[in-house]
Amino acid sequence: MHAPSLRPATLDDLAKINAIYNHYVLTSTATYQTAPETEEARQAWFRDRDPIRHPVMIVELGSKSVAWGSLSPFGKREAFARTVENSIYIHPDFQRRGLGSLLLQNQIQQATAAGHHAIVAAISGDQPGSLALHAVHGFTETGRLREVGWKFGQWLNLVYLQRIL
Repeated sequence: MHAPSLRPATLDDLAKINAIYNHYVLTSTATYQTAPETEEARQAWFRDRDPIRHPVMIVELGSKSVAWGSLSPFGKREAFARTVENSIYIHPDFQRRGLGSLLLQNQIQQATAAGHHAIVAAISGDQPGSLALHAVHGFTETGRLREVGWKFGQWLNLVYLQRIL
């Protein structure tokens, strides 16, 4: 088995990114998006990325792209410019192999190098694996919004975690 490697995403990766993400849109509460992301929307999202301040990274095992993560602006107002929100999505066949930790460690390093002050994670309360992953990497819960998401016929709690860099 190959060791995982990290690299910046390119336009050629968008179909793989979307395939992984849309799996979770359709089957999970890992995202509160309910309709699959279109190719056009994913391309627009990627075009708006700053590779230093808001990078998108791909994890590869051999020649297979199996996970991705990104840092995104936390808010539109100028005062939020040094705070980012993170996202991590692992192909379902490759979970529990340390890929989330690899991505999160990289995000912490990249956010620090870019001069950010804080990373925020917004995670569904029914995603204990994601909550635990972030806790292991120094994130602490800063808030919990009860029943703010509706997906798959149930109300969902949103948990905010934060790591000051």
